[in-house]
Order: sequence, then C-alpha cells, then structure tokens
Amino acid sequence: MTTLEEKLFNKDVMSLETYIMFKLKEKTEALRPELTAKNRAPIFLSMGAPTAMPPKKILDRVKELMDEPNIHLYATPRGEDCFRKAISKRMKNRFGVDLDPATEIFSLIGSKEGLAHLIRFLTTQKEDKFEKDIFMVPDPCYASYWQFIKCSGGYGYHLPLTPENDYKPDIEEYYQKMISEGFNPDKLKAVIINYPNNPMGVGTSKEYVKTIVDFCKKHQVLLISDAAYCDLYFEESEKPFSVFEIEGAKDIAVEFYSFSKPYAITGWRLGWVCGNSAIVQRLGKGKSTIDNGIFKVLQKACAEILNDPEGDEYIRQGNLGYKHKQEIIVNGFRELGWNLPDEKIPHTTFYLWLPIPPRYESAFKFCEEVLEKSGVVLVPGNAFGDYGEGYFRLSYVCSDEQLKEVVSRLKQDGFYWE
Repeated sequence: MTTLEEKLFNKDVMSLETYIMFKLKEKTEALRPELTAKNRAPIFLSMGAPTAMPPKKILDRVKELMDEPNIHLYATPRGEDCFRKAISKRMKNRFGVDLDPATEIFSLIGSKEGLAHLIRFLTTQKEDKFEKDIFMVPDPCYASYWQFIKCSGGYGYHLPLTPENDYKPDIEEYYQKMISEGFNPDKLKAVIINYPNNPMGVGTSKEYVKTIVDFCKKHQVLLISDAAYCDLYFEESEKPFSVFEIEGAKDIAVEFYSFSKPYAITGWRLGWVCGNSAIVQRLGKGKSTIDNGIFKVLQKACAEILNDPEGDEYIRQGNLGYKHKQEIIVNGFRELGWNLPDEKIPHTTFYLWLPIPPRYESAFKFCEEVLEKSGVVLVPGNAFGDYGEGYFRLSYVCSDEQLKEVVSRLKQDGFYWE
C-alpha cells in the first residue's frame, strides 16, 4: 500500500538520505557515552566548519547595527546596495575582475542555497534516465551536488578527479564518452567545477579552466564555478583565482562565493553569486518568490569587513593557523606510516584527503572502526562520489591539542598504515 509521503513526494526526493555530515553526527552522539567512558570522547574531524571566533570588528558592528532604524525590516532578495557594491569592490581588489553590482551580483543565504536553487531552476523532471537534464560533476566533490541534482530530477555525469589525470579530467573526452553511452548531448545543462576542491583540497591552473570555458562556449553550456574556498591558501604560488580571470568566461559562467569559511561565520548564512547577468538575474527572479533576502544587520556588517584591512589580516592569520594545523596532522600520519611526500600535499582549504590502509576493503569500514575504537570522526571518501572509495577526508579545524590527541589515539589503538 502506498504511504502518504510516497503519494506526495516525487521518487527522487523519496530516495534521498540525511546529509552525510549529519548522519555522522547522529551516530557519534549515540556512541558518546560509551566512548567517553573509555576515555575516547568524540573528536570531530568531519565537518568543514571553522571553529575560531569571527573577526571582532564584525561582531562589534552587528551589536551596533541592532539599534539602527528599520534594520529589522525585510531586506531585498538581491542584496542591499552596500552589500553588492562591497562585493563588486572585493572582486576587483582580489581578482582584478569587473562586475556590475546592479546586474551581475545577487545575494545568497549561503552559497549552498544558491547552488541548490540554480540546479533546480535549470532542471525539467523526466522519468527516463536518458531524457534527464545532465550536469557534469567532478568526482569526488562536495556531497550535496549529487543530492541537488538528484532531487531536482536531473542526472549527474561523473568527471573523475584522480592522481592519474592530475585532478584535471579532459572535458571533451568525457563529453564524447557520455554521447557514446547513449546520452543526448542536447540535455547537457551545466559543468560544475570546484577549485580549491572539497574534499581533496587540490587546486588547478588557469590553463585548465580555460579548456572548460572554451568547451562551455562551444556547446552553449553553463559553467558553474564553486569558489567557496578561494581565500583559504597557504602559499602565494597556489593562490586561487576567479573563473572570470579567464577571457570570455562571463559569457557562459556564474561563480558562487561564501562568507562562511574565510570569516568563520558558517551559521550566519551569507554568500553571493556573480557573473553572467542573464543567468544571475533569472536565478534572482526565482529566488524572489522563495525568500526575502539576508538579515540587513549581517549584510551591512559583512559588507564592511570585505574590503577592510582588518578582514584581510584575519584571513591571513587564519591561513597561518591552518598551515600549522596541517603540519601537525600530516606529520602525525607520517609517524603512523602514511607515505605523504611534500609535493603531494595541497596548500589550500583545511582538508586532508588520504588513502585508507591496505588491509581495509572499504573506506566506510575504516572510518567506522576509527570512530568506534578511537572516537575520531572521519568521512569515508565514497560519500563524495564513486571515485572517493579507498580514501577518507579529515578536516583540521579543531584545536592543535585535539589534533595531537587524534594522532596519539590512533597510535595507541593500532591504526597504522601496515
């Protein structure tokens, strides 16, 4: 007998599971009493959420703005003028990119919300797999991409990111492969790129991104660039760039940004989309029927920090801290037997992507044992895509002391490479 929810929801939504990070948290909380009793209270290396306090300047400014007249009224969905103008200035200062704040920038309640809505707006639901709208997606990738596409009724076509292709899949090669497998090229709506990459932390080159831009222009396909980690880098030689530094990118691309990572305000939910004015404005029209924008206090405070030297110094100091944390955890895993040459360690994001020990058949099994024995929460690589099997991701955002405790526990509990 059909249940009420089965009658009401489409089958793609019915097939969704709880987001992997929340599933891990639920499981960990269930184990907490047992773990605590054996001196293995949980240490979370799962969520990509900075734990530092945000810049003092924006905290103080939020408090001041609370008393401003009309500040608690509806905002405009596209973003207050001061917010969009500050973003335009930031994009110019940071990347040398010119963006019209009136037509090429739109506010988001976090970049995740914007990505989800754009994919939904681009997709027409079809039952037949070969009639579905197609999104070419890096694999491994931010786990929510797959869910956004699936619950919108689209089809995610995998673009493998592997050491063998230097995390730069040949887009034209996979396009032809897609056609040979029976997919209709006219159904291809967008290519998603995410550099620096979550979960692997790897970056890329302008030369490679230009091949993606050229491909999208040739086939009239949208390029969606997720730049959530563009300000998290440790070496100038690996400084991330905007897709709009590539000539002609604005013809076919939009790019998503987030305040969450660089300013440690994940719970505030602020971001923006920018780029091709027609796409940005069409997304904005759809969003205007759904939400009423971001709380004006947060917009004003964050607009001020975007181009403030104190904000830049906060990011710089944060990156120095992440670099130090990376050294702690990398050296720890080397002591545990992992072969991690310096040239293979990325210098962006706060993630470390490592292979599971050879005695384990699956990433899930390895992460499960580490949690149950050591109380350390890791994420199995296949949560990020098929090509993530055999790997795990850890996020080194916790304290230095906790990172050292993680290494100590893994040694005591026998989690060596061999």
